[in-house]
Order: sequence, then structure tokens, then C-alpha cells
Amino acid sequence: MYWCNPKSISKAALMGGFLLLIANLFSCRPDNRQSGAKLVYFDLKAFFRTDSARLAKLNPAVTKTVTHNGVTETKTVHIGNWSQELNLFIQSDINRPAWKNSYTVSTSDSAIIYKARTPELKTRRIIIKKAGDKVEWVLIYNHTKNLLYETNEKLSYFPDSLYLIQKTQHVKLMGRNDYKVQGTLPKR
Repeated sequence: MYWCNPKSISKAALMGGFLLLIANLFSCRPDNRQSGAKLVYFDLKAFFRTDSARLAKLNPAVTKTVTHNGVTETKTVHIGNWSQELNLFIQSDINRPAWKNSYTVSTSDSAIIYKARTPELKTRRIIIKKAGDKVEWVLIYNHTKNLLYETNEKLSYFPDSLYLIQKTQHVKLMGRNDYKVQGTLPKR
């Protein structure tokens, strides 16, 4: 082929292709649930999907502040897709059949705490504060480390008032990035 000259392929292009290949390998995950499987842990995915639908129906004006490496921008916006906005929370669901014995569970009258038994699990800890059957807040701690990057996330969710995503990521050859996304809902 005349258009593909191996000498013209740069090292950066090869590295980029390699990174894409590795990223695709890590993104291949089976579905969280088998049909008919009983959930072992709190259904985080269903909770956030239900709350996403509730917020979509309310369509509140959200004061959204985004900070990247110390540079901050604040805007008042209407979120068009709450499931996408809260996707990091939804993706932290731990109800996979293979993980049914992967978390310790501590409960009290007002809280549930899940802790990962092994360091390989992305979601390290989930704390759910409840008042009766109502969720007052959710805290999620995630950690991912592989050959290319290391990421730490703290996800905080207070229904009807605030969501906060704090993320620190160190990518080899590219350095460290700090992110913070805060969405404040109007008082009712």
C-alpha cells in the first residue's frame, strides 16, 4: 500500500495506539447482573437511576462548579442527562455475581458500610447514611491502578442538595491532574 509507509509512523502514534489497545482491554466488563440473580449489596445502580429520573423530571437549575488543577469555572445549568451526570456513582455499583463475597458489610440503624476485601477492586468503600428507608447521603471511594495510570475518586451525594466528585489522576508520561465537580441544587 503506497499510503502506509512504516517509516512515517511516529513513536507518538504507536504509543497512542498502544494506549488505546490497553484502554479497550480494561473497559471490557461483563454485565453486572445475571437475570434473576439476587442482589447481595445495596442496589446503588437502581438508586442513582431512580434519582436521575426524579431530577430529570424536576429539571432544577444547578450551580455547577468545575475545577481542574486549580482553575475553577462556575455556571448555573440545567442538566439534560442526569444518568450521564451521575455515571461515576452508577458505575461504582458492587452487585456483580463474581463479587458476592468481595466486600465486608457493617450495618447500624442508620448506616451501611461496604469495604473491599482485596486491593484489586476499584470500589474500595461505600458508606450509605439512611434515615429509615430514605438515603440521606452516599460516599464512595474508588481507586484504580495499572501500568498506565493511578486514579483516586471520592464521590459524595446528598439527594436534594449536592453532588461532589473529587478525582486525582496520575498518568505516566503525562503527570498529575486534579478534578473537582460540584453540583449544588436549589433549596426547596
